[in-house]
Amino acid sequence: MVVDGAERAASRAMLHAVGFQREDFKKSQIGVASTWSMVTPCNMHIDQLAVQVAQGVNEAGGKAIVFNTITISDGISMGTEGMKYSLVSREVIADSIETVAGCEGMDGLVAIGGCDKNMPGCIMGLVRLNRPSVFVYGGTILPGCFQNKDVDVVSVFEAVGAHANGRMTDAELSDLEARAIPGAGSCGGMYTANTMASAIEAMGMSLPNSSAQAAISKEKSDDCHRAGAAVVHLIKLGIRPKDIMTKKAFENAITVVIALGGSTNAVLHLLAMAYSANVKLTIDDFTRIGKRVPVLADLRPSGKYVMAELVKIGGLTPLMKMLLNKGLLHGDCLTVTGKTVAENLAKAKPYPPGQDVVRGFDNPVKKHSHLVVLYGNLAPTGAVAKISGKEGLTFTGKARVFESEEKALAAILDGTIKKGDVVVIRYEGPKGGPGMREMLSPTSAIMGKGLGKDVALITDGRFSGGSHGFVVGHITPEAHCGGPIAIIKNGDSITIDAEKRQINLDISAKEIKSRLAMWRVPKPRYTRGVLAKYAKLVNSAHLGAVTDADLDRPL
Repeated sequence: MVVDGAERAASRAMLHAVGFQREDFKKSQIGVASTWSMVTPCNMHIDQLAVQVAQGVNEAGGKAIVFNTITISDGISMGTEGMKYSLVSREVIADSIETVAGCEGMDGLVAIGGCDKNMPGCIMGLVRLNRPSVFVYGGTILPGCFQNKDVDVVSVFEAVGAHANGRMTDAELSDLEARAIPGAGSCGGMYTANTMASAIEAMGMSLPNSSAQAAISKEKSDDCHRAGAAVVHLIKLGIRPKDIMTKKAFENAITVVIALGGSTNAVLHLLAMAYSANVKLTIDDFTRIGKRVPVLADLRPSGKYVMAELVKIGGLTPLMKMLLNKGLLHGDCLTVTGKTVAENLAKAKPYPPGQDVVRGFDNPVKKHSHLVVLYGNLAPTGAVAKISGKEGLTFTGKARVFESEEKALAAILDGTIKKGDVVVIRYEGPKGGPGMREMLSPTSAIMGKGLGKDVALITDGRFSGGSHGFVVGHITPEAHCGGPIAIIKNGDSITIDAEKRQINLDISAKEIKSRLAMWRVPKPRYTRGVLAKYAKLVNSAHLGAVTDADLDRPL
């Protein structure tokens, strides 16, 4: 301990100055990692949630120490150069939690996350330290209202395409942007934030229903207070994150993500979290589990409802009980309550009769997973597609190649992209971007233009949880590393087949080999600073895009 014994008097002196009393040095020190910031509505309330957690810790006999880490806003930076820092922020959050708690010798931790990268970043930091820990989700935003319809930030992104197509006036767009986001909380559909919060709860690292509560609500305040007490209880029991985050726990998380129709980012983040936990998880595990798990929740972006509607009918626990009863969850997995998944769900009530937010197994939204891992000559080490079924299961079209997201977006908005095109956006991978930007602006523009069923988009970048349509991301190897996506030419035929799980460039193997022999590694886009460091350290998207893998290898 950093505060025990006469030789640690100076350490105690420092802590007296921040409010410690003599009796506090006998208590377990609990770090409360807050991602509060006024950068984004996702996190603007988390400082108050941290106060509730600290209160819960202190009342349970621990001593809370609140500290901050960063957040960025995907919604604000989307489609700009700034978005390159988004995935980087996941690593910074993990590193900062590890750094603070490792330095200060904290006995346990509670981390509170709001925006997309906060959640996997928090979990990665917690499991690296492997001290008793609980994760708290900051909660979902309530929907805005525009023309008597529920709207959210993705509604605005798609409206940009509609506006470019002449289907929305300047005044209507201005009115929508003012109404779409009414206050605090994470984006309201089953986008990446709600997806990852649900996955983490299913994994056992959050208290029951932490993932399905409004950001500003008594339920969320109570969740925070109980999380503070829970971590003190975990210290007494000696339960640590690696006891909870087992291979079976990750399988539970994947199952719940599929049942909810969650974001493709879940693949990237769960792989990274598993790496931090020393759990062997691969993209093929998503295929294996996806063959037996249906999509049951009819949630945005491809469905009808926002997350607030799932909250109203009972949240995540009734769905988990359905999956458990069907034999699709491992009920014996340990959780942060100190009990198993099955014990936590024993008294869970079913959804009310007549609701259609979550369907039964006899009438699923999709019989098998919407997350489809593809291989083929364009993705030798894999790619990830989000196929709801509404856009079809196969697509063949002519390539329209762009070296950046901005150039592709301009071509979509000005009408260059036509029915039957496959938009190819490359050099946007983890190393090539660097930072693996989300392609929400181009995919939303395609939907807003009314081309969702007529145009496909493929990239070595990734997608927002709000993206939908015929889209394939995480193509590996990425272009910057000499992946075949680098040698696609305008007019080449590309075939995507979700049933065969293939993505192929329709040219001969000889021609592919010839083009690759002519390819040269481009100069790095950044040579100093955070993005340069990230590009140097990050591994492939099919491995989670982590920055602490194989650090003994030559750089």
